[in-house]
Amino acid sequence: MMLKAFLKKHPKVAFLFLAIVAILHSHVYAEEVIKIGGAGSTLGSMKLLTAAFEKAHPGVKVFVLPSLGSIGGIKAVSKGAIDIGLVGRPLNAEEHKLGLSVIEYAKTPLVFVTREDIGSSNITTQEIIRIFKGEMQTWPNGERIRTILRQPTESNAITVREISLEISKAMDIAMSRPWRVVALTDQETADLVEKTPGALSFCTLTQIVSEKRHMTILSYNGIPPIVNNLVNKDYPVSKNHAMVIKAKPSPLVKQFIDFVKSPEGKKILEKTGNVQI
Repeated sequence: MMLKAFLKKHPKVAFLFLAIVAILHSHVYAEEVIKIGGAGSTLGSMKLLTAAFEKAHPGVKVFVLPSLGSIGGIKAVSKGAIDIGLVGRPLNAEEHKLGLSVIEYAKTPLVFVTREDIGSSNITTQEIIRIFKGEMQTWPNGERIRTILRQPTESNAITVREISLEISKAMDIAMSRPWRVVALTDQETADLVEKTPGALSFCTLTQIVSEKRHMTILSYNGIPPIVNNLVNKDYPVSKNHAMVIKAKPSPLVKQFIDFVKSPEGKKILEKTGNVQI
């Protein structure tokens, strides 16, 4: 009421105020908007892709939401809350019933990581098994190993379990301990690795590179995930990332997907620890 009275007494100010509101209103509604959300490991590289897309398409605004997880991204698209869901695993039987389309766009190594001060550069399958079982408890420098785990249904954990049945069984043992540390999101995992003495966990290479994380990326069985600043195609453990959309997406969403799959999109993906697919 005070604002209304003030504007009534000052008609010139009122005119200017209404003009500004009209300009802002027209600007907001003139913009075309895309909303994207899902797996945390995809968000860093996706933000770089959306920034390049916005630069090439004035008047378009792309919002990348904080981590929803693959499940959250799928549900949000099915409910119409977002336009593109980002996932790090295949859809399950129930999710396929939602009638969504899945477009794979990137492949990234799944890597084992430690704090920068550990001094190790490689880890083997047998060491991973022994660590999860509790048989190997210290790093070569004498630091106690502290594992940062993920829930069994989380996509990175699924990828690690698929390496071998022995690793999967060893992870069950690690998860059964009452003092275990379990991160809820990809970003929390990376945060814990950076600040926990002796930490060991697993993340996607693209998350580490795109978020500029400070941690040591271990070679696996002597094979490094990066060679000459690009993904080493001989590295044996990886996961695919995909975009999930409605069966009949808008022309703008189609345009964005084409950009991600374009040569420019490929360059951005390769610089952030991915191989375009």
